[in-house]
Amino acid sequence: MILLMAFGCHKSNEDPQQEADKEQVVDEEEPNEKEETNGNTSYKLPNIDLSHWKVTLPIGKPTEVKPPEILDYATNETLKPFFYNDSVNGALVFYTYPGASTANSSYSRTELREQMVPGSNSTNWTFAEGGNMEGVLQMDDISKDADGKYHRTIIMQIHGRLTNAQRDLIREDDNNAPPMLKIYWNNGYVRVKTKVLKDLNASSTEILHTDAWGDDKGHTFSTHVGFDKFKLEVKVENERMEVILNDEESIVYDDIHIKKWGVFENYFKAGNYLVTKDKNAFSKVKYYELKVTH
Repeated sequence: MILLMAFGCHKSNEDPQQEADKEQVVDEEEPNEKEETNGNTSYKLPNIDLSHWKVTLPIGKPTEVKPPEILDYATNETLKPFFYNDSVNGALVFYTYPGASTANSSYSRTELREQMVPGSNSTNWTFAEGGNMEGVLQMDDISKDADGKYHRTIIMQIHGRLTNAQRDLIREDDNNAPPMLKIYWNNGYVRVKTKVLKDLNASSTEILHTDAWGDDKGHTFSTHVGFDKFKLEVKVENERMEVILNDEESIVYDDIHIKKWGVFENYFKAGNYLVTKDKNAFSKVKYYELKVTH
């Protein structure tokens, strides 16, 4: 059973789920108010610590940049077209378009992947251990499809991961597990999608397979964020997951599916994962604040 807790009214629209993907942070002091002076010109820099993130780009096979190289993103020629500062507003811009994709997806992204140990994907967290991700962000620009509707992009995720022992048990080639949480910018609204176990009687081995999990009907928050700033928070604690928009609307997941999900490791993702392969599509997402705690 999914329990909805809303501090404002909400609406839910059923929406076909796009295919699943294969895959600390802001200083707490005065976010986005750090100013540098160059001669007579003042500019703002985002107070974002990237030492626990790697970024995937829509180029290469695809290209990834990990710590410590990601820390020099402002001068990194590979990163600069996709991952750069808006020094007027003090934001980090994620720009992407259809291009290179990861092994288990057809879509491209400029997206951060949490690394609890910088440079390594091997250390992650469980729903029993919990974690919290907060961000202040904004859709800056996004293309439209042939019908004149805005494309969609994923702005936050919680992605599952098999341990090496689980991977070997089910004879998989990699550690990929489904994404438990995907949060979309969807035509100016924030839309949440989660995974549900298709067969609640599945064995502890059967539930490790990606195809054991299906998509829920989704939840769309009532607030129209459009192209304005908004705040998102994802809280996981004691096998309970909550998504909060602007400290006003909330949806809570505290059911048998979340309990079953406890078998997986997880990691946070944030950025701009464009869910289209349309020619000339693009999107730009700005992050003003981003913080992860465990």
